[in-house]
Amino acid sequence: MELSVVTGDITAQAVQAIVVNLFEGVESPGGGTGAVDSVLGGAISSLIAAGEIKGTRGEITVIHTIGDAYSGFVPDRVIVAGLGKAENLDLDGVRSVSAIVARRLRRLNVENAATIVHGAGIGGLDPEACAEALGEGAILGLYRFDKYRTSSKPKFDETRPATLTLVENDASKVPALEAGVARGQVFAGASIAARDMVSEPANVLHPTKLAEIATDIASAGGMAIKVLERSDCEALEMGAYVGVSLGSHQPPKFIHMTYDGDPANPDNNLWIIGKGITFDSGGISLKGGAGMGAMKGDMSGGAAAIASMQAIATLKPVLNVHMVCAATENMPGGGAQRPGDVVIAMGGKSIEVDNTDAEGRLTLADAIGFARTKGAARIVDIATLTGAMVVALGMGHSGAFSNDDELVEQVIAAGDTRGEPIWRMPLDPITKKQNRSDIADLKNSGGRGAGSITAAHFIGEFAGDTPWVHLDIAATNMGRSVHDWEPNGATGVPTRALIQLALDLGT
Repeated sequence: MELSVVTGDITAQAVQAIVVNLFEGVESPGGGTGAVDSVLGGAISSLIAAGEIKGTRGEITVIHTIGDAYSGFVPDRVIVAGLGKAENLDLDGVRSVSAIVARRLRRLNVENAATIVHGAGIGGLDPEACAEALGEGAILGLYRFDKYRTSSKPKFDETRPATLTLVENDASKVPALEAGVARGQVFAGASIAARDMVSEPANVLHPTKLAEIATDIASAGGMAIKVLERSDCEALEMGAYVGVSLGSHQPPKFIHMTYDGDPANPDNNLWIIGKGITFDSGGISLKGGAGMGAMKGDMSGGAAAIASMQAIATLKPVLNVHMVCAATENMPGGGAQRPGDVVIAMGGKSIEVDNTDAEGRLTLADAIGFARTKGAARIVDIATLTGAMVVALGMGHSGAFSNDDELVEQVIAAGDTRGEPIWRMPLDPITKKQNRSDIADLKNSGGRGAGSITAAHFIGEFAGDTPWVHLDIAATNMGRSVHDWEPNGATGVPTRALIQLALDLGT
């Protein structure tokens, strides 16, 4: 969908539909909605009085204007979008309403539409931020992954709406709105790139393909990239990561991408490390068959990390950002590591493999070890790590674990800004003891109790005293139904939060 901004009157746009809005409780609409109501002879006011339009958030009313009833009025339809109570409207609300409107326009087979900027008038929100959220919501809300369908296609045209124009009366505000829309497209585009990666089947998106996608993103963004092969990782003594890869015919790929936003200050850096298990069978500790197909998404953290670099290269924060994704499959082949094996991670720490299905933390151990050898000042890792995270927080939040109060607060704030909520979880000394091993420095599973916490403790052993945040996205990487701007399927979380964090740190 193409987004643009123009100066003009919303009622005079030569489009198939125009979109206006209404707050809950308003009886006589003003602003752009009032102007449209006047042209329609008070039709919107009449529907409000009749109780058909209430203005509740997400309510959509379609008023057809085809024919001679409204002489000189070009659009065939007027969409009235409910914003809810004025005091409750925030940028998440703008994203949400924009996504809902975009999907309705598609179902109506509208090719081109125009809209006022939700929240920027009597809503009192910053117009540029509203335009950004509107663009994000509209693009993300239309997302579907239908690449492999050859039949049973949706009845509506997937390419519609093709254009959405933001209309502003005040010409002085247009540059800010254009900047907001452009930035919203960058954020949304990165999130969609992550969604596409997660949605691909594992026979298509294996470690080699993931490395190719990362290489393309690096090339397009003018970033350096190095992909380490198995032999390179063995030479670096990454025994934990290499051990996970041994059961698969697909070669592992250790991907390191670099954005130099502050080359004169190499210590001003952020390392984004994503779990990249392109398929997780559980290894020898084989998962049950039910739902195993969803394990193609066990590289969601890696997808978010890779995709975030696409936007970071465009938005150019004054910060050096490194991205690492230790990509591999976890398969139960003849060479696979076994429960009871001991592996040595980069740096020399020994690990008893108690459960081969606790493999993501093994790959992250060596990825973080690599980052520390390269002078990492801040580390954020992202992983679909534990089902226990779903039990702890449900589907509403990603879990955060950290050894640094300042960094974790910055990560949570970035998530709040982008509507990707994050909740801090504890790292207590009692649960840490569950990772003790009788024969090695630690074991890779602390048992059922506090599973997400013991997993985070394990990773924290390798972060040491480097400021570090671990994001467990097992509850948020996949949507179970279409909701606001999130689809049924891969959500792209927390791609936009990572981009925002880089911008916040690089100002």
